[in-house]
Amino acid sequence: MGQMLIRGGSSEHRIWAGAVRGSPPGKRGAALHAALVERPCSCIRRLAGRRAQEVRFTRFLRNHSVTVGEMVCHAAAGTAARVAGRHVVVIQDTTELTLGGRRARKSGYGPVGKGGALGGLLLHVALALELGSNALLGLVDAKVWNRDKGKCTPRRSRATASKESQRWLDAAARAGEVLTAASSITVVSDQESDIYEHFARRPPNAHLVVRACQNRKIRTGGEDAATLLFALIDGLPEAGRISVKIPAAPGRAERIADLAIRFSAVELCKPLNGAARDLPETITVMLVDVHEVATPAQGAPVHWRLLTTHTVASLDEARRVIDLYRMRWSIEEFFRLLKTAGFDIEEADIGDPQVMIKLATATTIAAVTVMQLVKARDGTTDQQLTDAFEPDDRPILEAVSAKLEGATALQKNPHPKGSLGFASWVIARLGGWTGYYGKPGPKVMRRGLDDFQRIKYGTTLRLHDV
Repeated sequence: MGQMLIRGGSSEHRIWAGAVRGSPPGKRGAALHAALVERPCSCIRRLAGRRAQEVRFTRFLRNHSVTVGEMVCHAAAGTAARVAGRHVVVIQDTTELTLGGRRARKSGYGPVGKGGALGGLLLHVALALELGSNALLGLVDAKVWNRDKGKCTPRRSRATASKESQRWLDAAARAGEVLTAASSITVVSDQESDIYEHFARRPPNAHLVVRACQNRKIRTGGEDAATLLFALIDGLPEAGRISVKIPAAPGRAERIADLAIRFSAVELCKPLNGAARDLPETITVMLVDVHEVATPAQGAPVHWRLLTTHTVASLDEARRVIDLYRMRWSIEEFFRLLKTAGFDIEEADIGDPQVMIKLATATTIAAVTVMQLVKARDGTTDQQLTDAFEPDDRPILEAVSAKLEGATALQKNPHPKGSLGFASWVIARLGGWTGYYGKPGPKVMRRGLDDFQRIKYGTTLRLHDV
């Protein structure tokens, strides 16, 4: 597999996390990945830059031998190579890719959005982050699918394996397979993953943190003694209080919140409807209840009920579970990068759903690299430049850094040469960040990568080429 700019290939001795394909048509996939990282957008013509490259990319996406599963496997292999000895948190979630209305539906896209009037795809992603540094280690799993337009049988009469809900179990199982070299694995997900079978079939080498959605029946004493989950935790005394920073969101300013904490072991009862026969009658997990004490001026107060397989016997251990769940915010930032803050994936004008599924997968893999730069901007992730760039890019980055540095301390690159933080600073400055105000986000990194590509191309030119 040929190498490419910014995490896009592999060699005999090394796997590159961003590789999209192996041997030919792998070269086309490698070039597509490089173009997506260098010029994040969803327009094939803009990505290609010239007609011949546009034809190559189109042929790659329409090639029936190119599979989404193979793309994801190559990316996951690179992630597996970087998790050895680390405590890894896998964050998984689903987003809708809305690609139009009536025209999209006529093209064969399934229903998305409320009421199903819009057409599009669904994307489920699992990302690996390092506990402590919050470094994005790479992609663990991804699935893109087009909903069937036909009517489904009633939900309760179908097994989990025949529902879209199976994606939560599959991603957790994939994490257990891919990240075997990690010191520990915790899979974090939101309310939609509150499925009894998710706990019953979790990988033996992984823990779960799931925000509770179902007010489940729980066993409280003898075989017939039972109550409801929320009633039990609401009736318990506080174990203590903590203060955390709640990040800003649309309609909500950043704030410091005082949170009351309760926790207890609970024995979940097997659901009466839809559960597989081979599942255990009960499962014991820990429930951590997090409730904001005061009503904020903007937005709703925080109230999380977290089910976890981790042991929780103290306020510190409860705080650890809360911190694990709060890492889930990274995947919201990732989806924003895919959509409005970087790649504009929903603006793609591709009529064939199967081709769009492949483009969405390739874009997801490329977005991991851009997100790595965003997270490395503070130099706290302890990642090397070669986690995202080619070794030959180092002298160019160092030369550009020297030109961009100013006279004041805030205008100096504070990160060691050869680190991803060093490269992130350069890319952010190229993207318009001054070093004084705020922190560079995905849009700044996208612009900076575009400028860096032009600079790198310029280094290859000789006078007679111009």
